[in-house]
Amino acid sequence: MFGIETLSGTAQAAALVGLVLVEAIVLYVGYGGLVRLVGPTVIDALGGE
Repeated sequence: MFGIETLSGTAQAAALVGLVLVEAIVLYVGYGGLVRLVGPTVIDALGGE
């Protein structure tokens, strides 16, 4: 998909770790934004303060 399989073993491992780290950061930021946008509405709907 990204051409990682053409790299050497060590470079392939480093690239895969980097991709997983980037994916984790994107998910963390995306989830945080979603919670900030939708969170208050959901808490009000559930009868929170």
